[in-house]
Amino acid sequence: MAENNYEKYLVRRPMYEVGGKVKGRQAPTMTYMSNELVPGCNLYIDLSWIYALPEPNPHVFEHSHHYDKIVLHIGADTENFEDLGGEIEYYVGGQPLAFDTTTALYIPKGIKHGPITWKKFTKPHIEMSIMLGAESTKGGWLSGDISKQKEGLPGKKDDIDYEKYLVRHPAMLDGTDVTEAMKSPAKIYMSSDLIPESNVYIDFGWIPGFPDPNPPIPDHVHDYEEVVLLIGGDPNNPEDLGAELEFCVGDQPLPFDTTVACYLPKGIKHGPLTWKKFDRPHLLMPIIIGAGTFAQAAPAGQKVE
Repeated sequence: MAENNYEKYLVRRPMYEVGGKVKGRQAPTMTYMSNELVPGCNLYIDLSWIYALPEPNPHVFEHSHHYDKIVLHIGADTENFEDLGGEIEYYVGGQPLAFDTTTALYIPKGIKHGPITWKKFTKPHIEMSIMLGAESTKGGWLSGDISKQKEGLPGKKDDIDYEKYLVRHPAMLDGTDVTEAMKSPAKIYMSSDLIPESNVYIDFGWIPGFPDPNPPIPDHVHDYEEVVLLIGGDPNNPEDLGAELEFCVGDQPLPFDTTVACYLPKGIKHGPLTWKKFDRPHLLMPIIIGAGTFAQAAPAGQKVE
C-alpha cells in the first residue's frame, strides 16, 4: 500500500485571485485554502494586509453568499493584541456595526453585508475571510457585485440585531499556558459558546518570541477537520513567516519558513509543531470545522474539565 504524502495538505504559496487594485491594502488578496489548492477541502480562506487608509473607501459593497462566512479583522500589535489599528464600519443586514478592536464577524448564508468603510487608520492590520463549505470564492456568490457602488446606504428590513454576530473581545481559555511566547491563555474568537449559530472553533494569537517549551503542543488528533494557519507579521513581505518551523503530519515532518495553511482531515495525527528559528512575530491560528465548543475542539481522548 502506498504511503500518504501529507505535503499535499500544506499550502506554502497563496493564489492571488480576488480583488482589484486598491491603494492602502494588499490586493489581490492571498487565497490560502480552497478546493483548487487542496482537493477535497471545501473551505475557502483568503487574507490581506491593510497598511494605510484604503482608497477608494469603501471598495467592498453590499453582497451575499451561498455559504456561512466568518470575517476576521486582526490587529498586529503584539503588545496590545486587541487594538485593531483602525476604526471600521461594517453593514450587515442593513445595520451598521462599528468597531476598533480585533474582531470576528459571523455572517449566515444569504445575509447581505457591506459596504465596509475604514473611518480611521493608525497601524497595519489583517483582514481575513473564511467561507464554510465553499470550494472557491467564485462558487460562493449569491447576489450583489462586491465592487459596484450602490446608491445610498443599505436599509434595515428585519428586526434582527446583527450585533449578536460580532465578537469584539475574545473569550480567554484558562489552563492553556502551553507557551510563554504565545502569552496564553488562548484567545477564542469563534465558537458556539460565543455565537450559538456558529459551529466553528477559532482561537489565535501572536508568537512574539521563541516558544518555551518548544515544541509547545504534542502530537494529537481531532474528531473534526482542521486548518492550521501560520501568518507572517510583515505587511511589506506577507509571504515571509519570519521563522522556520517543522510540522509533523501523520509522522511526516513538513518544514517551512513561509506563511502557510495546513488542512488536516479528521483523524489525522498531527504535531508536534516545532520552532527551528525565530526572526519576527507571526500569528498562529487553528480553525476547527464542526467543533463549536472547546470540549469538541479538544484533541480526541483528551479530558476537558
